[in-house]
Amino acid sequence: MSRAALGLDFGTTNSVVALADAPGQSDLLSFAGDGATGAVFRSALCYWHDDGVRGGLAHEAGPWAIAEYLEYPQDSRFIQSFKSVAASAAFEHATVFEKRFRFEELGRHFIERMVAHAGGRLNDRPERIIVGRPVEYAGGRPDPVLARQRYDRMFEGFGTEIHYVHEPLGAAFSYASRITDPATILVADFGGGTSDFSIVRIGAPGDARRCVPLGSAGIGIAGDRFDYRIVDRLILPMLGKGGSYRSFDKVLEIPRGYFTDFADWSRLALMRNRRTMEELRRLQKAAVDPDAIGRMIALIDNELGYPLYDAVGQLKRALSSAEHAPFHFTGGGLAIDAEVSRSDFEGWIAEDVARIEATVDQTLANAGVATDTVDRVFLTGGSSLIPAIRRLFEQRFGGEKIATGGELTSIAHGLALIGQEENLAAWTAQ
Repeated sequence: MSRAALGLDFGTTNSVVALADAPGQSDLLSFAGDGATGAVFRSALCYWHDDGVRGGLAHEAGPWAIAEYLEYPQDSRFIQSFKSVAASAAFEHATVFEKRFRFEELGRHFIERMVAHAGGRLNDRPERIIVGRPVEYAGGRPDPVLARQRYDRMFEGFGTEIHYVHEPLGAAFSYASRITDPATILVADFGGGTSDFSIVRIGAPGDARRCVPLGSAGIGIAGDRFDYRIVDRLILPMLGKGGSYRSFDKVLEIPRGYFTDFADWSRLALMRNRRTMEELRRLQKAAVDPDAIGRMIALIDNELGYPLYDAVGQLKRALSSAEHAPFHFTGGGLAIDAEVSRSDFEGWIAEDVARIEATVDQTLANAGVATDTVDRVFLTGGSSLIPAIRRLFEQRFGGEKIATGGELTSIAHGLALIGQEENLAAWTAQ
């Protein structure tokens, strides 16, 4: 007997919800209202002072968070990619104006506004809710136990049965619904924070167990890391990276931690706090090139993280279809106009792509599957459109085996279908 289920792909960059009612069918939920962007809900939050709400601090999420920030950038705090810190023990809280929010509090604020913008379709939710999680979390030394605890607290009250499934398995189940022949498939899911891989054996329609997971692996390298490479090459040198400052009778390199935080979208907005800004102003006075540190201060103080992020994303997407593309950004006393070639970008991310390929090797080993026995490769996620990523799989498995589609929605669709399975334990992540 088929059960109603909800699939939630809570992503680093975007989140998507699917609802399954009829056997073997799931429908994407489209968000309602002015500013809605269909089924894709940006994983972003915006906070601002409002004496009319309890606690004096209002919040929005998704495209409405972006709209609020763009209208009042100086008076708001914009946070994106906060999923990236789910498994980080170093992250304790985000300081937003005078308040501190733990990860799960940010998450509950996000879910609350997602429900509010669903046009009533999430008010009465199915008991069984399937939430996607990465195979490997983002960040240095990620702690999956900590991430699970934070996820559990984030989704308290969202449903009576919360189950976690590796994200590429959701994409695999979605892809299985599109084919009729038995096959061994490799699913590669490229998100904002992680690249995850799973191998699944798909049986013929009508088989007692249509899909059998064989093995998975993942790595905390994906779209945000590629963004970092662009920022590192085009922007950070103009903000003082590699520069020096004077301390008594010594000339020392400017601490790299400032630049690491600046180029990480999950941490950039959080740099606008009193302690960090005071440190930067002291550093500016001692810097050999104080104007460079001044530009960093201006970018942070003027809340220009989102337009900077948007400009980097536009360049990355343009290079997926063109051999050359312009990069343009102006703000906070910084003006950059550069022509970037695809070959330059591929050189910047070459080390990352090599580590992704090694993770594919690990996936095959974990599944006990040889390269030539993989019948099909399903690529999903925004970074799967990057030519260097696609070429990796074409050279390894053959272009004729590559399939794509639903880059931003296939995981949620598959998670909802998995939620209808009688033997759900076979799919859930521990």
